[in-house]
Amino acid sequence: MITSSQLKAEQATRSDTVLAGDYYMQVLKAGQTLRILDLEGNQAADTLFYSANDPSERYSAMDTIREQGNVYLTTGSKLLSNGGNVMLEITADTCGRHDTLGGACATESNTVRYAIEKKCMHACRDSWLLAVAENPQYGLSKRDITHNINFFMNVPVSSDGGLSFADGISGAGKYVEMTAAMDVIVLLSNCPQLNNPCNAYNPTAVEMLIWD
Repeated sequence: MITSSQLKAEQATRSDTVLAGDYYMQVLKAGQTLRILDLEGNQAADTLFYSANDPSERYSAMDTIREQGNVYLTTGSKLLSNGGNVMLEITADTCGRHDTLGGACATESNTVRYAIEKKCMHACRDSWLLAVAENPQYGLSKRDITHNINFFMNVPVSSDGGLSFADGISGAGKYVEMTAAMDVIVLLSNCPQLNNPCNAYNPTAVEMLIWD
């Protein structure tokens, strides 16, 4: 559902630009609102969420899909944890839908999907592992890398239940906004993928804005 926000960028309490291939890792407090802004269009923002109080509680694609009865996320979608608790709710969305099935690119999947010589290309899983290694204060390890959301990414589901990676449906200046229901760790990899059309073969920056 296309829904614009009433929040003004100039009134945000924090703003960070995340370059393609880089990561973002911050705590979003309960009641705060986060906007992920697609600056140039067709970028994919692979995102994980964890409870800041107990990181073993984290975003669950299965629980979220089951409770809302939809494989895509948009305005009104509640992001549930593996404990069945609401972590965040999407409150504004000018893109229309976001993928929660396609997973994140990894060096291993690059070789399976594309070619053996793609193995050494940077991938979202690499970004997450670097974030975890450089931020031990959050108490996460590579074992905590689980279900993610691909904000702005277009992953159509075929009639036989298969997935495909298609041209992005986002555009420059489109965004998704969500309000935290609990203190959450936001771990985002701004996808560097050059091999599929999810970001028009041209990875670009996203902006992260937070309002109290």
